[in-house]
Amino acid sequence: MTTHLALLRGINVSGHNMIKMEALKTTLEAIGFQNVHTYIQSGNVFVDSDEVNPAKVGFLIKQEIFKVFGHEVPVVVIGREDLEACFRNNPFLKEAAIDTKKLYVAFVSAALRSDSINDLKISQFKPDEASIDASRIYIKYVIGAGKTRFDQKYIEKKLNVTATIRNWNTVMQLLKMYGER
Repeated sequence: MTTHLALLRGINVSGHNMIKMEALKTTLEAIGFQNVHTYIQSGNVFVDSDEVNPAKVGFLIKQEIFKVFGHEVPVVVIGREDLEACFRNNPFLKEAAIDTKKLYVAFVSAALRSDSINDLKISQFKPDEASIDASRIYIKYVIGAGKTRFDQKYIEKKLNVTATIRNWNTVMQLLKMYGER
Protein backbone atom coordinates (compact mmCIF):
# COMPACT_ATOMS: atom_id res chain seq x y z
CA MET A 1 0.00 0.00 0.00
CA THR A 2 1.34 3.41 -1.00
CA THR A 3 0.32 6.66 0.66
CA HIS A 4 -0.26 9.55 -1.74
CA LEU A 5 -1.06 13.18 -1.07
CA ALA A 6 -3.45 14.62 -3.63
CA LEU A 7 -3.41 18.40 -3.90
CA LEU A 8 -6.63 19.58 -5.52
CA ARG A 9 -6.57 22.98 -7.14
CA GLY A 10 -9.36 25.50 -6.96
CA ILE A 11 -11.97 23.86 -4.78
CA ASN A 12 -13.98 25.72 -2.16
CA VAL A 13 -12.51 29.07 -3.21
CA SER A 14 -14.86 32.07 -3.16
CA GLY A 15 -17.90 29.84 -3.48
CA HIS A 16 -16.63 27.98 -6.58
CA ASN A 17 -16.22 24.22 -7.03
CA MET A 18 -17.72 23.54 -3.64
CA ILE A 19 -17.00 20.05 -2.31
CA LYS A 20 -17.54 19.03 1.30
CA MET A 21 -14.53 17.12 2.58
CA GLU A 22 -16.68 14.37 4.09
CA ALA A 23 -18.37 13.84 0.70
CA LEU A 24 -14.98 13.76 -1.01
CA LYS A 25 -13.71 11.22 1.51
CA THR A 26 -16.74 8.99 0.95
CA THR A 27 -16.40 9.31 -2.84
CA LEU A 28 -12.74 8.31 -2.82
CA GLU A 29 -13.36 5.38 -0.47
CA ALA A 30 -16.10 4.17 -2.81
CA ILE A 31 -13.58 3.76 -5.66
CA GLY A 32 -11.16 1.77 -3.52
CA PHE A 33 -8.87 4.26 -1.82
CA GLN A 34 -8.18 3.43 1.81
CA ASN A 35 -7.29 5.44 4.90
CA VAL A 36 -8.61 8.64 3.26
CA HIS A 37 -7.95 11.79 5.30
CA THR A 38 -8.42 15.41 4.36
CA TYR A 39 -6.81 18.53 5.73
CA ILE A 40 -8.71 21.82 5.69
CA GLN A 41 -11.25 22.69 3.03
CA SER A 42 -8.81 23.62 0.26
CA GLY A 43 -8.29 20.13 -1.11
CA ASN A 44 -5.46 18.28 0.60
CA VAL A 45 -6.27 14.57 0.61
CA PHE A 46 -4.20 11.62 1.82
CA VAL A 47 -5.10 8.27 0.28
CA ASP A 48 -3.63 4.79 0.47
CA SER A 49 -3.68 2.73 -2.69
CA ASP A 50 -2.19 -0.36 -4.31
CA GLU A 51 -1.45 1.95 -7.25
CA VAL A 52 2.08 3.29 -6.97
CA ASN A 53 1.98 5.70 -9.93
CA PRO A 54 1.06 9.19 -8.66
CA ALA A 55 -0.20 10.30 -12.09
CA LYS A 56 -2.65 7.39 -12.23
CA VAL A 57 -3.87 8.17 -8.71
CA GLY A 58 -4.37 11.81 -9.70
CA PHE A 59 -6.27 10.82 -12.83
CA LEU A 60 -8.59 8.52 -10.87
CA ILE A 61 -9.32 11.25 -8.32
CA LYS A 62 -9.87 13.90 -10.99
CA GLN A 63 -12.14 11.59 -12.99
CA GLU A 64 -14.25 10.67 -9.94
CA ILE A 65 -14.61 14.30 -8.81
CA PHE A 66 -15.92 15.20 -12.25
CA LYS A 67 -18.26 12.20 -12.30
CA VAL A 68 -19.71 12.76 -8.82
CA PHE A 69 -19.48 16.53 -8.31
CA GLY A 70 -19.36 17.83 -11.89
CA HIS A 71 -16.22 19.90 -11.29
CA GLU A 72 -13.13 19.86 -13.51
CA VAL A 73 -10.48 19.93 -10.78
CA PRO A 74 -6.76 19.69 -11.54
CA VAL A 75 -4.94 17.32 -9.19
CA VAL A 76 -1.23 17.10 -8.41
CA VAL A 77 -0.20 14.00 -6.45
CA ILE A 78 3.00 13.91 -4.42
CA GLY A 79 4.69 11.49 -2.08
CA ARG A 80 6.24 11.83 1.33
CA GLU A 81 9.74 12.05 -0.14
CA ASP A 82 8.70 15.01 -2.29
CA LEU A 83 7.26 16.83 0.70
CA GLU A 84 10.38 16.12 2.76
CA ALA A 85 12.57 17.41 -0.10
CA CYS A 86 10.37 20.49 -0.26
CA PHE A 87 11.18 21.20 3.38
CA ARG A 88 14.92 20.55 2.98
CA ASN A 89 15.35 22.51 -0.25
CA ASN A 90 13.40 25.71 0.32
CA PRO A 91 16.12 28.34 -0.22
CA PHE A 92 14.15 31.07 1.54
CA LEU A 93 14.36 29.24 4.87
CA LYS A 94 18.09 30.04 4.92
CA GLU A 95 17.37 33.76 5.19
CA ALA A 96 17.74 35.29 8.63
CA ALA A 97 14.44 36.16 10.31
CA ILE A 98 12.33 34.93 7.39
CA ASP A 99 8.60 35.48 7.80
CA THR A 100 7.19 32.05 6.89
CA LYS A 101 3.77 33.63 6.34
CA LYS A 102 5.18 35.02 3.09
CA LEU A 103 6.41 31.63 1.85
CA TYR A 104 4.48 29.47 -0.59
CA VAL A 105 5.18 26.44 -2.73
CA ALA A 106 3.73 25.76 -6.17
CA PHE A 107 3.60 22.02 -6.78
CA VAL A 108 3.60 21.27 -10.50
CA SER A 109 2.62 18.24 -12.54
CA ALA A 110 5.91 17.74 -14.40
CA ALA A 111 9.62 18.02 -13.76
CA LEU A 112 10.94 21.47 -14.52
CA ARG A 113 14.12 22.41 -16.35
CA SER A 114 16.68 24.42 -14.41
CA ASP A 115 16.17 27.33 -16.81
CA SER A 116 12.39 27.38 -16.22
CA ILE A 117 12.83 30.30 -13.85
CA ASN A 118 13.82 32.34 -16.91
CA ASP A 119 10.64 31.24 -18.67
CA LEU A 120 8.61 32.55 -15.74
CA LYS A 121 10.09 36.03 -16.10
CA ILE A 122 9.89 36.42 -12.33
CA SER A 123 11.83 39.69 -12.58
CA GLN A 124 8.56 41.30 -13.69
CA PHE A 125 7.12 40.65 -10.26
CA LYS A 126 9.78 42.16 -8.02
CA PRO A 127 9.93 42.35 -5.04
CA ASP A 128 8.38 38.84 -5.10
CA GLU A 129 10.95 36.08 -5.54
CA ALA A 130 10.91 32.49 -6.78
CA SER A 131 13.24 29.52 -7.01
CA ILE A 132 12.74 26.22 -8.84
CA ASP A 133 13.60 22.76 -7.54
CA ALA A 134 12.48 19.67 -9.50
CA SER A 135 8.68 19.84 -9.55
CA ARG A 136 8.30 22.69 -7.08
CA ILE A 137 8.52 26.45 -7.25
CA TYR A 138 9.35 28.13 -3.97
CA ILE A 139 7.80 31.58 -3.75
CA LYS A 140 8.34 34.48 -1.38
CA TYR A 141 5.48 36.95 -1.77
CA VAL A 142 6.73 40.25 -0.42
CA ILE A 143 3.60 42.19 -1.37
CA GLY A 144 1.23 39.35 -0.50
CA ALA A 145 -0.22 36.32 -2.27
CA GLY A 146 -3.53 38.05 -2.88
CA LYS A 147 -1.94 41.08 -4.50
CA THR A 148 0.50 39.53 -6.95
CA ARG A 149 0.03 38.50 -10.56
CA PHE A 150 2.62 35.76 -10.03
CA ASP A 151 0.04 33.08 -9.28
CA GLN A 152 -0.80 29.55 -10.37
CA LYS A 153 -2.52 30.69 -13.55
CA TYR A 154 0.59 32.60 -14.59
CA ILE A 155 2.84 29.61 -13.75
CA GLU A 156 0.63 27.22 -15.70
CA LYS A 157 0.49 29.45 -18.74
CA LYS A 158 4.25 30.12 -18.86
CA LEU A 159 5.40 26.56 -18.14
CA ASN A 160 2.53 24.52 -19.62
CA VAL A 161 2.00 22.50 -16.43
CA THR A 162 -0.72 22.00 -13.86
CA ALA A 163 0.14 23.88 -10.66
CA THR A 164 -1.37 24.25 -7.23
CA ILE A 165 0.00 26.52 -4.53
CA ARG A 166 0.12 25.95 -0.77
CA ASN A 167 1.32 28.30 1.94
CA TRP A 168 4.29 27.21 4.01
CA ASN A 169 2.24 26.56 7.15
CA THR A 170 0.05 24.13 5.21
CA VAL A 171 3.15 22.41 3.79
CA MET A 172 4.49 21.94 7.32
CA GLN A 173 1.18 20.57 8.58
CA LEU A 174 0.96 18.13 5.65
CA LEU A 175 4.50 16.93 6.37
CA LYS A 176 3.57 16.39 10.01
CA MET A 177 0.47 14.45 8.94
CA TYR A 178 2.56 12.26 6.64
CA GLY A 179 4.74 11.45 9.63
CA GLU A 180 1.68 10.41 11.65
CA ARG A 181 0.46 7.94 9.02
